[in-house]
Amino acid sequence: MNKTNREIIYNKYNGHCGYCGKEIDYKDMQIDHIKPKAIGGRDENDNYMPACRRCNHYKRTLGLEGFRQYITMLDERIVKNYITKVGIDFGIIELNKFNGVFYFEEKDAKIYEGNKF
Repeated sequence: MNKTNREIIYNKYNGHCGYCGKEIDYKDMQIDHIKPKAIGGRDENDNYMPACRRCNHYKRTLGLEGFRQYITMLDERIVKNYITKVGIDFGIIELNKFNGVFYFEEKDAKIYEGNKF
């Protein structure tokens, strides 16, 4: 991918991961296929999402809805870990359920709402 397109993708959400919303440095950004090529996604700017390494790694070859479902169940997997249970018991860790909305969806909703698309 050329530098111009890479910058367009990076600026899509002002230097934030489109999934978790974490701020990412340009050099650390990974470009994710929203719809993976393995399931018919294409190499097009509309199918690219700026992603942090963790989200890109965790999403792997999942489509958007598969990734949403996977993250929605994350708290159930985390709480099974013994050390996590200890952290919860001592008030060190508080688990919150994912609300099902990715960062890019929150940002796009505000854009659409403000411009009445």
